[in-house]
Amino acid sequence: MTERPTGEPLVRLSGVNKWYGELHVLQDIDLSIDRGEVVVVIGPSGSGKSTLCRTINRLEAIESGEITIDGQRLPEEGKELARLRADVGMVFQSFNLFAHKTILENVTLGPIKVRKQSKADAEKRARELLDRVGVGHQADKVPAQLSGGQQQRVAIARALAMDPKVMLFDEPTSALDPEMINEVLDVMTSLARDGMTMVVVTHEMGFARRAANRVVFMDAGRIVESAVPETFFTAPSSERAKDFLSKILNH
Repeated sequence: MTERPTGEPLVRLSGVNKWYGELHVLQDIDLSIDRGEVVVVIGPSGSGKSTLCRTINRLEAIESGEITIDGQRLPEEGKELARLRADVGMVFQSFNLFAHKTILENVTLGPIKVRKQSKADAEKRARELLDRVGVGHQADKVPAQLSGGQQQRVAIARALAMDPKVMLFDEPTSALDPEMINEVLDVMTSLARDGMTMVVVTHEMGFARRAANRVVFMDAGRIVESAVPETFFTAPSSERAKDFLSKILNH
């Protein structure tokens, strides 16, 4: 899994800085993500991981620096931003499904409204994706009738329905009961195997080892190190990463 694809990076962050008042949450972040690469971002709470993830589709504005997706600079706002955002799938901790719409409607809404697909085409694709994530038989239910793990898999299908160039996952399993975590990680692992470009913020180290091409370790708003999983987990180069790993891997 550690072969790096070649060519122009799909996502590039250059000199990115972000403040919340006095707090400098992202400090001079430089990061390039290649097509088909799976980058897992880990680090202690408050290290800036989720903020980093959310700047890539401009859910969080940045104070300085530049972010490009597929060679295009991320616009400030307006139609261009909406268009570029459609290329960036996002899966959050909370599933954010529309409670009053069926599972099928949740997945077809974006393709019909934003991508201007016909209802028939959107529904055909949605059913394929729901099958793929293992909830095809739930298409006519509403979210409340599904478990948290099933809802999160629907959220992944909904993001995939937009045919994104890159998928962002912001702690997608942290709100789930333990027995539901693996069903979501399995779907993500299969996406990774199929070549989807992914940025994943997670505490699930097993997933990082199994599915990542690269692990990026953050602390206090900075990228401290970046390495293939095998190297990172067996021989981290920074004291900060060693300390972090000793705390989480010995439990």
